[in-house]
Amino acid sequence: MYGRRFGLERRDGGDRLVASSWPGVDPEWSRTIRVKSTSAVDSPGTTHRWHILDNGAQLARRGLTPAGTLLCVHGNPTWSYLWRTLVAAGSDPVHPWRVIAVDQLDMGYSERTGTFRRLQDRVNDLGDLSDALGLDGPVTTVGHDWGGVISLGWALAHPKQLAGVVLTNTAVNQPSGSSLPPALQLALHPAVHQWGTTTSDAFLRVTHSLAHPPLPTDVRRAYMAPYRGALRRSGVGNFVADIPVDEAHPSFSALQEIAQGLRSLSVPALMLWGPRDPIFSDRYLKDLVERMPHADVHRFEGAGHLVAEDRDIASPLFHWLSSRGGVAGTGSAGEDDPDFRPFWDSVEVLAGGTGSGETAVAEMGPDGKVSRSMSWQQLHRNILDLENGLREAGVARGTRVSLMVPPGVDLTVTLYACLRLGAVVVVADAGLGTKGLSRAVKGATPDFIIGIDKALAAASLFAWPGRRISVRDLPAGRRRMLRVETSLDALARKGGDSTGKPADHSDPDAPAAVLFTSGSTGPAKGVLYTHRQLTAMRDTVAGTFGIRAGSRLVAGFAPFALLGPALGAVSVTPDMDVTAPGTLTARALADAVAAIAATVVFAAPAALRNVVATADALDGSGREALNNVSMLLSAGAPVPEPLLARVQEVLPQASLHTPYGMTEALPVTDISFEQIQEAAAEAAAGSVPGAGNGVCVGTPVHGARLAVIPLDAEGRAPGSSPVTTPGVTGEILVSAPHVKESYDRLWLTQQQSVNPAGWHRTGDVGHFDAAGRLWVEGRLPHVVTAPATVVTPVGVEQAIERLDSVRLAAVVGVGPVGTQAVAAVVETVPPVRKAGPATQQLAGSVRRAARAVSVDVSAVLAVPAQPTDIRHNAKIDRTRLARWATRVLAGGRPGKP
Repeated sequence: MYGRRFGLERRDGGDRLVASSWPGVDPEWSRTIRVKSTSAVDSPGTTHRWHILDNGAQLARRGLTPAGTLLCVHGNPTWSYLWRTLVAAGSDPVHPWRVIAVDQLDMGYSERTGTFRRLQDRVNDLGDLSDALGLDGPVTTVGHDWGGVISLGWALAHPKQLAGVVLTNTAVNQPSGSSLPPALQLALHPAVHQWGTTTSDAFLRVTHSLAHPPLPTDVRRAYMAPYRGALRRSGVGNFVADIPVDEAHPSFSALQEIAQGLRSLSVPALMLWGPRDPIFSDRYLKDLVERMPHADVHRFEGAGHLVAEDRDIASPLFHWLSSRGGVAGTGSAGEDDPDFRPFWDSVEVLAGGTGSGETAVAEMGPDGKVSRSMSWQQLHRNILDLENGLREAGVARGTRVSLMVPPGVDLTVTLYACLRLGAVVVVADAGLGTKGLSRAVKGATPDFIIGIDKALAAASLFAWPGRRISVRDLPAGRRRMLRVETSLDALARKGGDSTGKPADHSDPDAPAAVLFTSGSTGPAKGVLYTHRQLTAMRDTVAGTFGIRAGSRLVAGFAPFALLGPALGAVSVTPDMDVTAPGTLTARALADAVAAIAATVVFAAPAALRNVVATADALDGSGREALNNVSMLLSAGAPVPEPLLARVQEVLPQASLHTPYGMTEALPVTDISFEQIQEAAAEAAAGSVPGAGNGVCVGTPVHGARLAVIPLDAEGRAPGSSPVTTPGVTGEILVSAPHVKESYDRLWLTQQQSVNPAGWHRTGDVGHFDAAGRLWVEGRLPHVVTAPATVVTPVGVEQAIERLDSVRLAAVVGVGPVGTQAVAAVVETVPPVRKAGPATQQLAGSVRRAARAVSVDVSAVLAVPAQPTDIRHNAKIDRTRLARWATRVLAGGRPGKP
């Protein structure tokens, strides 16, 4: 029946099957077993032949004792072959696990029973098999597609044997208000079902096409092999037909029982997800997370339905098995902390004080005047009103709310109202670009989206999840088009008539916000903060820079626009597009400073460049206003010393500070312009060992610790022993009370970022000098591994940028790791007309400048403008430049980098 036609041959009297043409499968794993059925669909005494991949005998032959058993269940139309990497990884002699990957009845190489087996039958079947195999625990189930549901059914029925559950793209419930995925609707259609799933192999081919990248030919053939011929595809068709589309379906009650049972399932759980799945999208992941809030989740960006083929899931899965010590993050409330001051505490205090009528927040209009403002008393009242209105609309503790509102009065009120409710605010701004923003929002799966018209139009266009709330009241037609339920104005009016409830801040360690990184070195990551960590950030900023109640600041950098009220500082947002920092002009800055008599300015480096470039347009009153600024803070990207010198001319009385930090921890260090000049002078003189080769970012802020993990010859930081030895270059580590809680739904990334324990790996590289100052040398992915040396980019880029003919430089590696050529890509003054190889004169100058800091540049390319990140307009996209340089140096057409 099976024969070589199906890639198998008989052995041991028919009790064992040996794989002969399955890539990645050890023939010793393949076996069959006869199992007595207890399913009601079978006659009493019926036995069925099951095929499984099982490394148990192999482990026993090697004298290895497994730590436990993985029971792996495939979906439709795959088979046990899906789990071959797990079987292989479980055979590791250092950390052995028994891995049993089953072929469900009527599927793979198991028996074709000739009966229609529904969900409950398949759960019973799996129980019959586990009994026959004598699985007494500890067992961790692994499931995919509809095999995920079946594996969960087994898990709920075998609590004594169960140790944990692992799920890849699957679903246990159809979210309310949504329809079945189009692919499943088509497969279920009476005119298509029989032909698409059974008569032809179309369903299999379509499923296999969902792999990213495409499956290799031999792997695709292995998946197809057990389903050659309509008679062998009956189970494929029956599986599709058994999808419970409504309450009348025979399997609906069984599915509901499993779905509800998950809410009481307390064993450790891991979800490995491919978000690029047209069938089981992130909405199904959201449903599963709500049912099992303690689960660890990792979304593999770019992976799809066949996530086990698209990505290495074996490594994170077995790492999870070995590292978990129980259920993490049960979602239960923590105990009250009497010393904890919530993020919004200053607003409440100032609203009830003698200065309650003074301005708290303001925003500027294009005419240079204040377009809108609120006093502390008004701000507090509006927050309470909106809090009440949001509560009545369904926003509650743990609800995810995506805020797509420009910094200013509306965003301030909405943010603080959500935090008081215990909701989790999701902040992903337009600076990520359309594609990046869409990826971030879909990954965060918000319950609500609150946004301006432009954001809500994007939500409709890109099918972002979440109920929609506009900022202002909209005409009825516009509301229907954008699927808007209500507005902030309407909710505030409704909330103002409510008695309200006290703020929900019983647990300082509950999630408070998901803030997305800039995405300058890959897809933007969601960074999860608790209330305690947000307040620690507030307190660190206050303690480091002396910004407290009564301070007056211009918030030209989006993150600090939200910190102002928490600090008790009067805040104004200048007339600019905060998602494009380079739009801030000197005139707009001066108007904002004058409006509230500001003494502190927050601005991104790109904003400072444009302020300097437009300073000639200032009149006497503008220059006088800027002359009263006593402190400027610039963060988000390195600020070159020459730029700071020009900024000092525009803000002559200001102490210029460039704190170093990242979305995961801000700030980490602090340094003033005078200290930067001092460090540069010491580096030039060689008077302080370790000074130089990078950007000096100063010393740690209060409460923070820094160290590095040394780089190896391949430009990696593989160790786990932090050092602070002067002159040793490595990946920068930080430990502080305001460091993130975790990466959102990126369990593997989080694990990699906290090794060694108690530290956050920043992804930046740098070193300390003998004075204890940190010098940042670039990003870890941008390190160039030239023959016999490792080149970090920032130091050599600084040397090249000292040339009068160069505005910006980027150093990238071309070629294989360990033998990379160093290429310099420069933006010239004046800019070149077309990108391509630099002139001989320019190339010579660049090479000499690099050689002065002991770096040999192999190639010099010139571009009209460096590609930079959208959010900061300052971080050069070196990864993109490296790909472009590789193409150009291989003889390709330069084009646009």
